Amino acid sequence: MASVLVPVAYLAVLVTARLVFSHFYKKRLASQPMEPYFPSHPERNTYVTLLQKTDPPTPDVVLKSALVRRAMADVQRVLRIREDKPALQNLLQKGSIGDELWNSLLAAEKELEGEIVEVVNEANSFVDGWGPVIFQTANEMLANEQMRKIFESTTERKAELALKYGVKLEATDTETAQPQRQAQTSTPTPSKSKLTNGLSPPVNAGVESAASSDAESHQSPISPRSKAAQKGKKRK
Repeated sequence: MASVLVPVAYLAVLVTARLVFSHFYKKRLASQPMEPYFPSHPERNTYVTLLQKTDPPTPDVVLKSALVRRAMADVQRVLRIREDKPALQNLLQKGSIGDELWNSLLAAEKELEGEIVEVVNEANSFVDGWGPVIFQTANEMLANEQMRKIFESTTERKAELALKYGVKLEATDTETAQPQRQAQTSTPTPSKSKLTNGLSPPVNAGVESAASSDAESHQSPISPRSKAAQKGKKRK
């Protein structure tokens, strides 16, 4: 009987010690300041600073632009939370991360909900009905910026890959056409002054001389021998 009670008592002591340790550990973590999931929000701070400026007051155009930038930052944070939340939840269930990171994510999600409501109210204060549309506009602007970055980095990436694999880049049609146009514009054309002053021969000089020689040959008088030969043929 004693041999059975010893292992049971040992397990009970271990479980009790673990529960007490986890209780005090969580209490200690709760007392410490939690590290925010997103460090700061510069777009919101910029908008608040511009809104509080009174001498002179900030124009509405600048305030609207700052508010749209703030909405764009909020959209990026929403997308990041949607991507990180399932992965962190899976890691938390496996015990790979602590509760502090998960609690930080939940706090950032709750704070972001209040941020979205505040942005919608600010947008409606400028134009009635702009609140539900401002995040759609911000999402489109983000997509446009991403496409522009990809387009701008295409040429650099192409040059890097060509240098890496030793491929010679072929010039595009516009690049080959430009030197041809420059060559055409740089070739001098004979001016009228040069032609009239005799510094360069006229283009149609050879043609005119040949035409004049042909005309003279046709208009030259017939020799007497040829006339006598013609008369002899007629008599016969």
